[in-house]
Amino acid sequence: MAAHLGMKIYSWNIYSHNRETDRVFDFIKKSNFDVFCLQEVQKEFLEQLRTLPYHLAETVDKDRLFRTVVRDHLVILSRYPIEHVGTIPWEDYWPILPLRTRIFVALMRPLKWTKIKNRNGLYVDVTTPYGSVRVFNLHMPLARPSLRIREFEQTMFARDPGRPTIVCGDFNTIESWLTSPLNWLVGGTPGDAILYRRERTRIEEHFVAHELVNPLRGHVTHAFAGSQLDHILVSNSFSIKNAAVLPDRYGSDHHPIKVEIS
Repeated sequence: MAAHLGMKIYSWNIYSHNRETDRVFDFIKKSNFDVFCLQEVQKEFLEQLRTLPYHLAETVDKDRLFRTVVRDHLVILSRYPIEHVGTIPWEDYWPILPLRTRIFVALMRPLKWTKIKNRNGLYVDVTTPYGSVRVFNLHMPLARPSLRIREFEQTMFARDPGRPTIVCGDFNTIESWLTSPLNWLVGGTPGDAILYRRERTRIEEHFVAHELVNPLRGHVTHAFAGSQLDHILVSNSFSIKNAAVLPDRYGSDHHPIKVEIS
């Protein structure tokens, strides 16, 4: 089945404080995609997305606890019918964070950092002309690397062995010495900060173990992080025709990414 399947998949963290939402919407509207996974979508923008001629599934990305609750959404847009929608509720990791992390988050409040709760992953089964594909949309936390890898493994429990798999999302995998101290500040070990390439090595091993291909390995999708935070993983039964990090960020701190498979 996969050998004859042609799909263009996009993934993008559009940034919840994006002030260029008109450009964002225009870019999405004009993109020739089969599946588009979006993270950090605000309620008003979600309603705009509902006007597009695509099938749509959504769930809560996370709740950010300012004086009022600010809710982000995960969204999957599909050219093809969505036959099933599922969510993956993540554990509340805030109670296990060390004191240094709580202090760091409080100091970063002017940059919109805050306590978060009610985190979820999203997946759908998409009925293509060539068969059914399960698509995941994830937004992993900027927390200790071991937590991100654990959530990836929890995602793999929701796979369907009868369907090929596509996993999209912002994995927050840090692999640059400039930003690796964040791994310790947000709850990791000193080794997580010093051995800044270790998480990439480990998570790629998990990809291989689950027979998933990362076509954009080695590409930077977030300029400040200097790392591949954003991913589109595909079952190794697919052939990769094209993979790219798009140059314009349209007001986000992340670049959109796309992968074309056949």
